Amino acid sequence: MSYMFGLMFTAMYAVAIVAGLAAQAVADGFTFAPISAGSMIHTGGYCAPFDLSIICLVIGMVLITFLWTENYGDQGGEVESGSMLDNIKDAGALLCSDRNMLLLCVVVSCFEGAMFAFVFNWTPALDSTAIPPPHGVIFALFMMSCMIGSSVSTIIGNRWKPSLRLMGTFLVGISCFGVLAFVSSQSFLMTSFVAFLTFEFCCGLYFPAVGVLKSEVVPENIRGTMYNIYRVPLNAVVVGLLLSHISMVKCFMLCAMLLTLALFSVMSMTPAKQNDEACPLTKKEKTGC
Repeated sequence: MSYMFGLMFTAMYAVAIVAGLAAQAVADGFTFAPISAGSMIHTGGYCAPFDLSIICLVIGMVLITFLWTENYGDQGGEVESGSMLDNIKDAGALLCSDRNMLLLCVVVSCFEGAMFAFVFNWTPALDSTAIPPPHGVIFALFMMSCMIGSSVSTIIGNRWKPSLRLMGTFLVGISCFGVLAFVSSQSFLMTSFVAFLTFEFCCGLYFPAVGVLKSEVVPENIRGTMYNIYRVPLNAVVVGLLLSHISMVKCFMLCAMLLTLALFSVMSMTPAKQNDEACPLTKKEKTGC
């Protein structure tokens, strides 16, 4: 599973690199202008990448419609059943009773909340009056850093447990935001850019590792509901940072604190037991699992 997660995110980031370069090309190739004289609707410039994304979404919709059959899983196995309210109650009770599940919720909310705060702040942090930054190329470089991180996660997946990989990821991420909190200014654009690249590398390490950890901690019969519950505090963190109107420096400091909390949370987790659903073999066969 660790290998598959790493491979999946590596392929996804490779596509994102191409998307960033294509976005930069169309933004530079078409002039920002109204579609007709006096019209409120404009095309070209920074609007062009969004227009290009519409084409990509239509292609994806067509491919899914004609080529993607639904995966209903094992019909005889244990799956989420009952009403939505029952599923939420069961997941909430399990979240309160299982320490690892609660700590994993803190890990997901803190790291991904800091990641979204970074998404909202990297463009103003790299803004320059001397040379307008090529946002599409910068995004492609970010995605390349993510791809390197996911590739490294694939390579070390069999040697390092997910929790150990996450600890290292959070330590490096804390250092990145610590640097950004002290050098975030026009005079240190290159330093900020390197810190951003390093944090994107951490994102590439994080997602394959946390995907495996989630599969170990959250039971399959309630996985979909629990993952949705995890997004509630995550969205609360993101909205809180956006509505607080704090300065960029304070935002980066808060991100460092969030990653510190995530680090202590993953350190406090107890080793998860092997999930028998991931290896449905007899006792004799389990010796090779």
